[in-house]
Amino acid sequence: MKKILVIHGPNLNLLGKREPGIYGEFTLEEINSRICQLAQSEKVEVEIFQSNSEGDLVNKIQETPDIFNALVINPAAYTHTSVAIRDAILAVGIPTVEVHLSNVHKREDFRRQSLISDVVRGQVAGFGVDSYLLGMRAAINIIKNDGEG
Repeated sequence: MKKILVIHGPNLNLLGKREPGIYGEFTLEEINSRICQLAQSEKVEVEIFQSNSEGDLVNKIQETPDIFNALVINPAAYTHTSVAIRDAILAVGIPTVEVHLSNVHKREDFRRQSLISDVVRGQVAGFGVDSYLLGMRAAINIIKNDGEG
């Protein structure tokens, strides 16, 4: 069975409380539940990981070869600052989809720059929880159409 890793970056554990006008009312647990429901309906396995630590995120990405067929990642604030996460994604070489709850291109100037967008298959932003679900659907289509990815 195909397997997808979903990574949530820093401060996403505060969803539902953190700036709901920007990030929505859903908690991370509710988002994870919807991701798992989609994975089950599409007959793929999913593992979900969240960390506020850049090093933990890099370590998890480095574990992906030979375990996962695709990666869906919301690097959150590390999107704009982490060369280490970018390099880890590039090094492992599995199909990756970048997701963001808010439309980062309509926000502060610094949020418009993604250090990982050039090493991922695509980016989904601005659709709240649906950004994750659209990102999952993209990852599922990639692994079904690309074989092992």
